[in-house]
Amino acid sequence: MLIRGSTVFGAEYTDVRWSGRRIIDCGAGLRPLPGEEVIEAGGGWLLPGLHDHHVHLRALAATDDSVRLGPPDILGPDVLVARLRRADIELPAEQSIRGVGYHESVAGQLDREVLDTIVNQRPVRVQHRSGALWMLNSRACAEVGVDDCPLPGVERDAEGRATGRLWRMDSWLRERLRRRTLDSAGMSRRAASWGITGFTEATPDLTQREVDDLAHEVAAGRIVQRVHCMAPPWVAAPPVRRFTGGPTKILLDDHTLPTFDTFVDRIRDAHAAGRAVAVHCVTRVQLALTMAAMDQAGRFTGDRIEHGAIIPAQAREWLREREITVVTQPHFAVERAEQYTQEVPRADHADLWRLGSLLAAGVDVAAGTDAPFGSSDPWSVIRAATGQRVGADRRSRAESVDLPTAISLFCGHPDRPAQARTVGRGELADLTLLSVPPPDVAGTPSAELVAATIVDGECVYRAR
Repeated sequence: MLIRGSTVFGAEYTDVRWSGRRIIDCGAGLRPLPGEEVIEAGGGWLLPGLHDHHVHLRALAATDDSVRLGPPDILGPDVLVARLRRADIELPAEQSIRGVGYHESVAGQLDREVLDTIVNQRPVRVQHRSGALWMLNSRACAEVGVDDCPLPGVERDAEGRATGRLWRMDSWLRERLRRRTLDSAGMSRRAASWGITGFTEATPDLTQREVDDLAHEVAAGRIVQRVHCMAPPWVAAPPVRRFTGGPTKILLDDHTLPTFDTFVDRIRDAHAAGRAVAVHCVTRVQLALTMAAMDQAGRFTGDRIEHGAIIPAQAREWLREREITVVTQPHFAVERAEQYTQEVPRADHADLWRLGSLLAAGVDVAAGTDAPFGSSDPWSVIRAATGQRVGADRRSRAESVDLPTAISLFCGHPDRPAQARTVGRGELADLTLLSVPPPDVAGTPSAELVAATIVDGECVYRAR
């Protein structure tokens, strides 16, 4: 296949040919070979395929079958009640209600008693926008055995009764719920139309069965993108084309932080198994603990910080010297602006969602959507990174980057997310072609500009 007349990202040539999985020729004025399919780009920008370096695929696929219960879709308790009761009427009798994206700004704190007053004849599970909390009504609690669960993540009232609020218990819930067939193909097609050629699955504590299931979706072609899957050290990646094993995800929560020695041991165990670690850090405390633990455990190529929501200025030198990559989400500064204004201490605002200042300090940075806990469209992240933010203030503009830099946040290798891939001979044929040249992208970078998406040498999306 041959793309002619493009503007190649970071290169002088205009034409790119590949055979099988790899690019074999680059130049200007390349002539089509007999039987070769040709895309005339008309000056369109040809990028290394966009790789979402932090996403939760199973949860993202499930959102198509879920009820959105958070802002901006839902504003106010009356609308919340109406949406849940409408779902109760419309869904088949045997299906539970799965709500996503909830935030307290809608209707305050939800628990089993509040949810029971809205819907009590079928199980209801509502996930908080942060992903850290599930809120269940009494039917859902009975379905999975919440009342008899001894785990500390089960919140209980003063009398010891489970409130229906489950903290960081995704794995426990997944094991107890009936396995549902998810529309991973629909999710994958949508991502392809946005120019996404690869995902890094960042769900913590996946079991071998869950990793095998995800690899099967790739092998069957229902997920057409490349998948780099985080998993515990003892979970192996099946030998499936376009599927690779990634770092070990370590999830931190300020209320249940591990002891220092336990944390260090987890990092060392991953390193001993040949895996880097990807540590979830969204607070100042979590980052400080991670820095100390990594210093104690020792450096391993590929170690990374997920999110880096709050990074003090003095931490930048540490990150640069140890070559720790920060995989961040600049769009959260837009999507959660009101929440941060109300809930994040003013003293932390200057350190919130750094981007430009990290890159200026020489820190390795890449980006992911964190979907479904953030927008799954990488172009919304790119717009935010370039400063196209709602109500952008002086600080957000200072953290902004130019368009090529913002795009390159999604162009890294799966296992080296800050090392940008190129469109050149010998590279994998993972490509995103835009319909217009770079100057026309700068004003409104969006998924509507994607003309074609190539994964592993195959065209998986072509705009009409």
